[in-house]
Amino acid sequence: MVTSYDFSSISIRQKFGLITGGVTPRPIAFVSTINKKGQVNLSPFSFFNAFGANPPILVFSPSRRVRDNTVKHTLENVKEVSECVIHIANYEMVEQLSLSSGDYAKGVNEFVKAGFTEISSIAVKPPRIKQAPIAFECKVNNIVETGKEGGAGNLVICEILHAHVSNDILDSDGKIDPIKMNPIARLGANYYAQINEKSLFEVAKPLAHPGIGFDNLPNSILQSKILTANNLGQLASVKEIPTKSLNPSTKSIEESHTLAKHLLDNGDIEKAWITLL
Repeated sequence: MVTSYDFSSISIRQKFGLITGGVTPRPIAFVSTINKKGQVNLSPFSFFNAFGANPPILVFSPSRRVRDNTVKHTLENVKEVSECVIHIANYEMVEQLSLSSGDYAKGVNEFVKAGFTEISSIAVKPPRIKQAPIAFECKVNNIVETGKEGGAGNLVICEILHAHVSNDILDSDGKIDPIKMNPIARLGANYYAQINEKSLFEVAKPLAHPGIGFDNLPNSILQSKILTANNLGQLASVKEIPTKSLNPSTKSIEESHTLAKHLLDNGDIEKAWITLL
């Protein structure tokens, strides 16, 4: 069964719950800003992602509050001073990040409330978090309002001017190591996700060639009661089906598919195909 929702007839809170509970995990922009008076603000936003590398664009959205249609201090600040620092938080700071999201009065410095250390930025006025594994200093190119009512988004389109990356999260080639970084992501309600070694896996991209696709899988494989949809996706990712062995297998279909599944689950697509032929 499937429960369907007509977004024209449900409440804003229901819409918000379906979006934040369903669009997951979401990266978190931990944003520092400053107003014309020099007052600093720090707040996390999970309506956030990267949208290009040339120019390098990040976009986050401090939405209007559902309960009273007010706007956040971050939005007010970037309208006054069109600069910000977008930090990527890790698991080691998740409780501090959550603390900073409290509804503090205007002018209260969340760096202080959450126990973070301010350090000067190079290209922008807002300070950055010393403890953050990554910090992107940005200028705000544009702000796009998606509506005027509670729950409406405000797309803050930022261009990266300078990046700071902790050496502690780099691998031997100088690239960001997701295991060392230990980032966090946002889910619905009070849930977060920790991206660590146990939750990471790799999927080879079919960049050099397109895969043969499900439509070219033999029916005996496509209709397997043992191979999963992910297993079939692995088999369908090859450039071409290997040549059938001159020594056909004496195993039953069940035995062949069980062995192939084991090989696929361990990433050995070629041997799995040979097993199935």
